Amino acid sequence: MISPELNIIFSLITAFLITYLVIPKIIFFAEKLRLFDSAGDRASHKGNTPIFGGIAIFAGIIFSLLFWADIENIQFILVSILIVFFVGVIDDLLELSPFKKLVGQVMATLIIIFLGDLQIDSMHGVLGVYDLPIWIGTLFTIFVVIVITNGFNLIDGIDGLAGGVGVISSFSFGVIALLMDQSDMAILAFTLMGALLGFLRHNLFPAKIFMGDTGSLVVGMILSILAINSIRYGLVTETIKLPNKGPLLAIVILAIPLFDSLRVFVARIMKGRHPLSAGRGHIHHALLSLGFGHKKTSFILYFFAISIIVFSYFLLEINVNISIGILALICFIILYIPFYLLKDHSK
Repeated sequence: MISPELNIIFSLITAFLITYLVIPKIIFFAEKLRLFDSAGDRASHKGNTPIFGGIAIFAGIIFSLLFWADIENIQFILVSILIVFFVGVIDDLLELSPFKKLVGQVMATLIIIFLGDLQIDSMHGVLGVYDLPIWIGTLFTIFVVIVITNGFNLIDGIDGLAGGVGVISSFSFGVIALLMDQSDMAILAFTLMGALLGFLRHNLFPAKIFMGDTGSLVVGMILSILAINSIRYGLVTETIKLPNKGPLLAIVILAIPLFDSLRVFVARIMKGRHPLSAGRGHIHHALLSLGFGHKKTSFILYFFAISIIVFSYFLLEINVNISIGILALICFIILYIPFYLLKDHSK
């Protein structure tokens, strides 16, 4: 019998190889069928780029999990991934309305909650809130999935950024799951990591393919599931007893999509605009405007994501509300610096 550790290694390698090898075929068919993302006024790329990298990511994840995971334990997670995958494919082909995409995300989340028995049932003292009634926990879990999934979608704006941030996040959730002997969550996290590594080989600047909404919805849903698991159980091992630090860990690991999206939404509301309106107000847009280019911008934000995760070690022993407050303050200051520099340059 193969050990859980070997299962995880094989799942990562399998997901990587499938995704890496499938993408050239998808690029070939996308070019034949003229399924491109054409550069527009707000685009950060030039020319026509195939948009169905998410199909390869999905294939790598699903086939790897079918080979190496205990399907009975994650069957409802697979169903939820399948739902958002089809929503993403239809959106990439026909451009679904935001409401219809939202309905798909809610359906997938309800399956996770009521059939997969995974939801947020406690805030662990955040804002003084502990145990949540079932109906509030259900609504809050849906809210968390929508925020994380769409936050991840919003950072998918330049070559390599979403994929690289996804690798860092999935690796971090995977390590936590390993420490807590949660083999199902660990294999899910490292399978996602393997698929994203295979995708990144073709997505780093200059990108040969984009993940599209198909990819961002699938990746966002999996990261949401891993975040909910982290919020629910915290970090508890034989030597580490931090059951109430789950919310902090989830926010830390997803700091860039969460805080950048929140900053953009607040800025748009203050200007009297709809928070989901189109624009170039994200951190990667500011770094591009400062002349860093796609590759440097992506690596700067990778470094920021890793630095925040490392820094969070010093926040683990602090009250959860204070630690989240410190984290938010630091992230907002750092995220504001490029915009301050842009204003200074324009004077």
